Amino acid sequence: MSDVVLSGIFSYQQMTLEPIYSQTAIQTRVAELAASLDNRFLHSNPPHILGVLKGGFVFVADLIRAMSIPVTVDFIRVSSYGSHRQTSGSPQLLELPATELKDRDVVIVDDIVDTGLTLNTITASLLARQPHSLTTVTLLAKPSQHKVNVSIDLVGFKLGSEFVVGYGLDANETYRDLPYLAIINTPQTEVR
Repeated sequence: MSDVVLSGIFSYQQMTLEPIYSQTAIQTRVAELAASLDNRFLHSNPPHILGVLKGGFVFVADLIRAMSIPVTVDFIRVSSYGSHRQTSGSPQLLELPATELKDRDVVIVDDIVDTGLTLNTITASLLARQPHSLTTVTLLAKPSQHKVNVSIDLVGFKLGSEFVVGYGLDANETYRDLPYLAIINTPQTEVR
């Protein structure tokens, strides 16, 4: 790829990206979230980290490495986005963890809470499995976009309605590899 950073705004695969959180800012915030989880679970059994794929995989990896307490890890797959950068409105649980969750401290780790529908769907499904506790952590939250009342215990950064990519978040499976978070800008053909 021949594109280079110029004044904080650049073209990447024919899109214009405007960085909003640097790799350093993200790592600092991830360390703070990890410390909060360490404190919360310091005197309990190792929490079971349940990452939401695909977008949450980078955040989960960095978060668990920043934690100082032992953890176990599993993943859940949910489909909630269509191809037009907006949530589909009806999240589908595609893959649930095989791990027994009854009486365990479970931590849901998601990349972004947009409408809140996906997190509510996951939470309802997991509560039926009777965990000892259920903690929710998200890298990004868009409170103004929430369509339902959603409980999030730890939030990395709050956003408005902008569409963000990088650090695991994608636009049609691209941009996940970026080490920072950016707003994606396209010509006025964008669907909102």
